[in-house]
Amino acid sequence: MISADDFTYALENTRVIIEPKSNIETFGQTRFQFQLVTEPMDAVGIVRVRVGLIHAERPRILAPQHMNQFLLEGFGRHAEEMIELFRNYPEHLKILRYGFIFKKTDISEKLLKQPKEDVIRRLQDEINLQDDQRTTLIEGIDEAWEACLIKFTMDMIQRSAAGNVSEWKKRGFI
Repeated sequence: MISADDFTYALENTRVIIEPKSNIETFGQTRFQFQLVTEPMDAVGIVRVRVGLIHAERPRILAPQHMNQFLLEGFGRHAEEMIELFRNYPEHLKILRYGFIFKKTDISEKLLKQPKEDVIRRLQDEINLQDDQRTTLIEGIDEAWEACLIKFTMDMIQRSAAGNVSEWKKRGFI
């Protein structure tokens, strides 16, 4: 388990280099591919690139007794503890109440002996050439890489929430 200080450090030092061009779908599932670039603390001149998918289930309107639910699948045995740490950040508390379900899958990683800036630049070029609406490039902290993904998902919820609520209102759900 990462410490509260490590978690805070990861949140403060997670940088989304390329944001997905699309938001979380209101009435369907959404899948984002992530590429997370980190530097292992115990290796000099090495960069770790993790690649995987984050699935966002469609947002649900929940009854008040379920408003604090936030479920994570595939984020490791300490994910709920990380979410509790995240609840200490009031600007994100209202977002957690939406009850989105996120899971990460298809994780792979590779170690590269290249400067981090070169790896990031190459990945940016590759992503820009693909013009994929749902790909993100993130720079984060190796030991707390799952916290970096949680930060990304919280930012995506925040970015998508207004559109989701607008769609619900337009269809008479709220």
